[in-house]
Amino acid sequence: MVQIQKQPIMLKVLYGLAPLGLAGLYWYGWRVLLIYAIVFAFGLASESLMAKYFKMKTSTSVFVSCALYALSLPPTVPLWIAAVGIVFGIVFGKMVFGGFGKNIFNPAITGRAFIYTSFGVPMTSQFIPTAVEAHGWFPGGFGVYLPRGVDAVGAATPLTVQAEGTAVGFLDLFIGVVPGSIGEASALLVLLGGLYIIWKKAANWRLTVSSIAAFLVMQTIFFAAGVDGAINPVYALVSGSFLLGAFFMITDPISASQSTNLGRWIYGATFGVLTVLIRVFSNWPEAISFSILLVNMFAPLLDHLIKMYNTRQKEVRE
Repeated sequence: MVQIQKQPIMLKVLYGLAPLGLAGLYWYGWRVLLIYAIVFAFGLASESLMAKYFKMKTSTSVFVSCALYALSLPPTVPLWIAAVGIVFGIVFGKMVFGGFGKNIFNPAITGRAFIYTSFGVPMTSQFIPTAVEAHGWFPGGFGVYLPRGVDAVGAATPLTVQAEGTAVGFLDLFIGVVPGSIGEASALLVLLGGLYIIWKKAANWRLTVSSIAAFLVMQTIFFAAGVDGAINPVYALVSGSFLLGAFFMITDPISASQSTNLGRWIYGATFGVLTVLIRVFSNWPEAISFSILLVNMFAPLLDHLIKMYNTRQKEVRE
């Protein structure tokens, strides 16, 4: 029997993600539920087996990792790829470091980045229209397995379309009537869920505010300068999965900078800047996975340097 270490803060994050999970079913059909089931089953099994080896309990955080990972996937992702990614993320992004509290990288993003770079075609070229586009607002995806009853229909994501100079309506982006990954469609639901976990103190607001502010400043500079690929800052903010990353991913209590408020401001701002740089100047319109892993990598060093500085300042004052 699997022993679960209960973590109330992680349960609050799951509550914040719940509307996004339900919306995924509505936007893309019942196949999304099958993706959820595969991801949670393989994720829980991976952590449980490793936890048994290390003689520790399985943490509630595994459910958050599974939820975030599943929401980052396209609705047409082959089920075996979904399983491979979450196993890789849990094992190599978390458990090899010793389990919860010791991992450097966000497990969900580790798994997502692995399959994104390993299986590029199914991860980037098989997005489908939302069920609202294909079948109307009611019953939406609740009445279909996949919109239009297909396995995969090539469709560009909002970021790709806008980078090519084609306009996408702000309201469509904000509500979520455009194709994309399962959990990134509705900026409105991300905002509501994100504000909930901040209100419940399951996420530090400084990480989110600094990342959004830095993102908007950097995006505005490039957009005003007429840099190719730099779209309207407000549209860029609600396109793709940046808000999901800013509220739910960089606020991870383990892989983020958490020792000082200064570290949080710098960490969040670095994430925002890196996201814009990668989006504008690389071949990957969606930069969240890479920017999160990069800031994860330097979070321990950032905390260490700030602690050293604070210690030296204290010694000088004394």
